[in-house]
Amino acid sequence: MTLDFRPDSPDYLADPFPLYRRLQDEDPAHWSPRIKSWVLTRYEDVKRVCLDKEMSSDRLRPFFASMPGPEAAKIGDMIRYLSLWMVFLDPPDHTRLRRLTSKVFHLKSMRDMRPNIESLTALLLAEIGDRDEFDFIAAFAGPLPALVIMDMLGVPRGELARVKRMSDDMALFIGSSRTSPEKYDIAESATREMAEFFRAMIRDRRATARKDLLSELVHLEDNGDRLSEDELVATCILLLFAGHETTTNHIANSTRSLMLFPGQRQKVRADPGLAARAGEELLRFDGPSGAQVRIVGVGHELHGKTLKAGDRVFIMLNAANRDPRAYPDPDRVDVERDGVAHLTFGFGLHICLGFPLARLEGEIAIPEVARHFRSMEFAGNPEWINSMVFRGMKSMPVRVTR
Repeated sequence: MTLDFRPDSPDYLADPFPLYRRLQDEDPAHWSPRIKSWVLTRYEDVKRVCLDKEMSSDRLRPFFASMPGPEAAKIGDMIRYLSLWMVFLDPPDHTRLRRLTSKVFHLKSMRDMRPNIESLTALLLAEIGDRDEFDFIAAFAGPLPALVIMDMLGVPRGELARVKRMSDDMALFIGSSRTSPEKYDIAESATREMAEFFRAMIRDRRATARKDLLSELVHLEDNGDRLSEDELVATCILLLFAGHETTTNHIANSTRSLMLFPGQRQKVRADPGLAARAGEELLRFDGPSGAQVRIVGVGHELHGKTLKAGDRVFIMLNAANRDPRAYPDPDRVDVERDGVAHLTFGFGLHICLGFPLARLEGEIAIPEVARHFRSMEFAGNPEWINSMVFRGMKSMPVRVTR
């Protein structure tokens, strides 16, 4: 039977892993005419692409440049700011932005957030109160990472609802499989609003520095090099967007995975020392990032197929993390698993800048949720995000006992 890669089908969104296994076994370098891209699913292939300097991450600027003038004019703010996101750049532009940003958004600044993450986790669980049924995304997995990165940047907590709305609207362009004119209009409006939001905050920090990440970025200088105004705005948008979208998915997907494997959930409840290993296994089993995209720089052969220069390639991170060539019994959660490192945060040059923060939030929040609720079961079907890039849910109704 011919493989038909349909990334927007309900069956795929709910459970892509059976199709990933078929692709790995039958067509590991799969050309999808539907998305006009190569789809790679084996662990070693995905890791190799992550390390391949001939595979470009600069995919947005060529896309924007190919748009007719009137269409490009309609998304001017997206072009202006997303073109400056380091995740969409190659060296030397990527190197410079990552070097500057990592001067303030570094391992120590992220680890210093532990008390705040613990406090916010307790606060959100307390706000759930004695409710027996609730949407886990809306009540916990959504607000926690958003509030953490907002606190780091110095964004007032009262702006949570607005920040979530703007970010969700931007995600229609950045990660959605849906192709429709209105998604561009909505994402452009959200990008413009978020840019204005941060420009006002930047003006405030220029006048009066505060003890937050935004102030450090505004006043950052490294051997005479500084972030330009547009780079500051773009970096703030990226940190806010990437700083909570994927971590929301990580916390929700991991909680769902433990619900599917109650014996493993009980291990996490019983042994606090398992938090770190459990977090890595849950990131492997059903991670928050479905794919990354690269552009072929130099044509080459792979599994008998010819990948031509300029071709687009989707490297399927979650597929690689379930490749039986890399992991024994990959479709089972084992919170005591040892083995090769997962590829959830990418690998090499473009490994996620904020992965220590996402990892820390998961290590704190996921075991605490398991301990707080004696049992959790599904109170309805989850609503999955229509995306190849993000792997997560819009809603996750649960029923709990304490």
